[in-house]
Amino acid sequence: MPMHDVDEELRDIKREIIESRGLVIKTNNLTNALSADVKSIAKRQQTYERRISWNSATAYVVFVVIAFATLKFAWDARVDAIKAETEQKSAENERLRKEAREAQKREEDRDHAEAKAAQFYELVRQGKRVDLVEGYESIKREALTKTEQELFSDAAEKARAELAEIFYEQGLEKVRVQRWQEAATSFEDSLKYKDEPASAARVKLALARAYRHLSRQKDAVPLLEAISETAIEKEEQDDALDELAWCEMELESWNDAKTTWRTLIRRFPDSHFAGEARMQLASLNLLH
Repeated sequence: MPMHDVDEELRDIKREIIESRGLVIKTNNLTNALSADVKSIAKRQQTYERRISWNSATAYVVFVVIAFATLKFAWDARVDAIKAETEQKSAENERLRKEAREAQKREEDRDHAEAKAAQFYELVRQGKRVDLVEGYESIKREALTKTEQELFSDAAEKARAELAEIFYEQGLEKVRVQRWQEAATSFEDSLKYKDEPASAARVKLALARAYRHLSRQKDAVPLLEAISETAIEKEEQDDALDELAWCEMELESWNDAKTTWRTLIRRFPDSHFAGEARMQLASLNLLH
């Protein structure tokens, strides 16, 4: 083989070697670059996976918290509803028990009232006026019907009026025999049963006269003053003024007596007491 060819072949081999070496270096560089890219991608993938894991964990925790909160709200609402229903039922049961007790109490009161009413009616039937009047204060507080209340009230009022009249008549009997203390007691008993200003004026006038005969003019004066102002009958008013003036004179209340005599003369100039009033007033004016 010629030397020229050998050299040419050697140059080709050398060139191939150089090219191969350059290709190896390039391949190695590409491999290194690819390895770096793969590592970068792997690192980014790990970061992404960790982020995904954290996000998943956070989402799970949030879901669990929301689920528990929702469950708690629902549970609390259910508990509140049950509690409210229980309280309502308890209140309703208490109301029903109270109504039952009240109904039983009304029934017992009514039974008791019927028994008392029967006893009171027996007093009415027997005409026991004193017991009837005393018993009415107790019976009127019982659970009576409206008809029973009116019936018993009328019976008690009638008994009081009858007792007042009976004691008044007894007092007049005592006056006729001049037993003044007994007369005063009877008149006081009469007023105890009926002490209305208009209807009791005659009793109070009689009582005041009895007090005067018992030298109790101070007790008679208030009665006579009231009669002179409130009595319906004119005769009772001038009687009261005449009796009042005498009591004031006996108590030596001269100015009061003068005023009373003047009042009698002014209000009742035609009274049969007017002449005596003028004479006594003139005498008082001279002496006092």
